[in-house]
Amino acid sequence: MAAERDDALWLDAGGQVSLVELSECSGIPVATLRELVDYGALAPADPLAVEWTFSAECVVSVRTAARVCQDLELEARTLALVLSYVERIHDLEVQVRLLRAQVGVPDR
Repeated sequence: MAAERDDALWLDAGGQVSLVELSECSGIPVATLRELVDYGALAPADPLAVEWTFSAECVVSVRTAARVCQDLELEARTLALVLSYVERIHDLEVQVRLLRAQVGVPDR
């Protein structure tokens, strides 16, 4: 029996990933990721750089948005909207955790 090999990428939240790495991690083609940048849904660390890099934190949001679009059979052009909602939900969850910590309510 041949051993299966899974490629894994360990992400450091403070790190960066290239456009190609983001494409490989998310399963979204590079051209679609470029469209997300054009729509303003995805922001490279330095938009003027020759090769774009992105915060490693965006990998989870991009993967989640891609999975939602695939599960709901949404068109690729709706990915930017779904991505903005996923990131908004993440930001709101962070705010709720901070507020719970300030008032002493344990996190669920």
